[in-house]
Amino acid sequence: MSGSATDDAAAPIRFPVRLRTPAVFLAVIAIVIAITFLAPSSADAAERGSGFGTWVPISAYGWHGSMLVDGVHTYCITPGAPAPTGQTADHGTSGSAAGLSPQQLAGINLLVTRYGQTGDPVQAAAVAWAVKAIANREETLHAFGYRGDSLAGAIHWTMSALSPQHDRAVQERAVAYYDEAIRAAAGPSTASGSLVFTKDAADHRSGTVRVDTTAAATGTITLTNAVFAESGSPTLENAASGSTYAIRTSPPAEGRPYTVSGTGRFDAGLAAAVRHFTTPGGQETAGPVGHVQFDVSGADAAPRIPPFAPAISTQVTTRDAAGGPYVDEVTFTATEGSWPRADDGSYLPVTASAIVYRTDTEPVAGSTAPGDEAIVGTLQLTTDPATGPAAAYTVSSSWEMTKSGYYTAVWSLRAADQIPSVVAHTGADFAWTERFGEPSQVAVIAPPPPAPTPTPPPVAEAPPAPADAPLPELAATGAEAASLRGPAAIAIALLSLGAAIVSSRRPWSAAPLTIG
Repeated sequence: MSGSATDDAAAPIRFPVRLRTPAVFLAVIAIVIAITFLAPSSADAAERGSGFGTWVPISAYGWHGSMLVDGVHTYCITPGAPAPTGQTADHGTSGSAAGLSPQQLAGINLLVTRYGQTGDPVQAAAVAWAVKAIANREETLHAFGYRGDSLAGAIHWTMSALSPQHDRAVQERAVAYYDEAIRAAAGPSTASGSLVFTKDAADHRSGTVRVDTTAAATGTITLTNAVFAESGSPTLENAASGSTYAIRTSPPAEGRPYTVSGTGRFDAGLAAAVRHFTTPGGQETAGPVGHVQFDVSGADAAPRIPPFAPAISTQVTTRDAAGGPYVDEVTFTATEGSWPRADDGSYLPVTASAIVYRTDTEPVAGSTAPGDEAIVGTLQLTTDPATGPAAAYTVSSSWEMTKSGYYTAVWSLRAADQIPSVVAHTGADFAWTERFGEPSQVAVIAPPPPAPTPTPPPVAEAPPAPADAPLPELAATGAEAASLRGPAAIAIALLSLGAAIVSSRRPWSAAPLTIG
């Protein structure tokens, strides 16, 4: 306590109103009369609150307590001015009321908020003295004639005349309040903030939330469609401004875009501000503001889209075919993520296409596909929104296999063939292609069997010559055939045959052949 009631007990109590000159006194009286009789009545006029003294603009010992405005206890911040009994204007929260510093406003706000909203006259009077001393200590101490430098002494100077039985209680509380208020940390007069969300480029389920505020603050954050990674809870208490917290998302539905958002309530501490009231010709008063509390919110800048990578497996219905259309059975799967869905819950349609090749030999699985000259046709398929990947699809070509050989389909999935809502999940560069030569994709048309080779007819043999038939070339000799029989005849025949062969290769000699 900066002073005690006994410090000035021996001093005689004088008429406490400071009347420096008769002119000033007359001017004050004129103002009071004008306020009292000329000002129109108003529902916003301040009313007597809790305290001690006389509720008139000017009185011998003044009014020491609160002034009620719409049920709010307010306190004088311009000591020495008349009590605000006239029409009062509410200026809302102010960080510059009566030209006071942020620290003064923070201290006054603390007292008016924490202790001033009371029906106890002793407590209200103590708050009033402390508030006025913070706003203008010199004017507060000496306004009613006290000449010392003690807040307790000034209170005793006045309260010993107004309410002696409460004098000491008011002194003790007022001094304690004053000491507390002058140590109050001056926070901002107002503050605001937001929540900023980030997404992991590699994983839509991971990310962070950061608290951006205009002043240091703490508070609570509650997430929607996500939880805090450390606790697994959607709510974080004692979150600090400027801090970043890891989150894990919890999508509301598989396969659909979603947004993570959050809200929070933050406290930036005791406000360096008061609720400011003014009354023409009267005191300015301060109402409670309390702590600077504000809401924050935020959401993803763009929806999070779960990634999706489709693939297919296939099986020709018949490997050994006799011709006709190429028939394939196709099954869809998701190798990454979940199958995307529309807002109504149906599966988004995915389109696949295939090129069918014909080769003379059975292809090797994984080998390079042949050139365009081997292409015989194409296939195309779009999934049903009602069943999506839950059922297998049978596809028949509009063309037919007419030539023997090996028919192999190669299926592909490309982002370029999909609708935009599917591309949002796959990415614009997505592509998947089946290996060429998969055994499950080969249909065979066997070549026709070769035509049978005809058997040639048997060759007829020449009939044997009669026994009495003349031998060749013998007639030319003039010899009798009958005289040449047996071995001699055979020798002559062979000799004649050799001579004939020789003569056929060279001109005939003029000399006759002599036998004998």
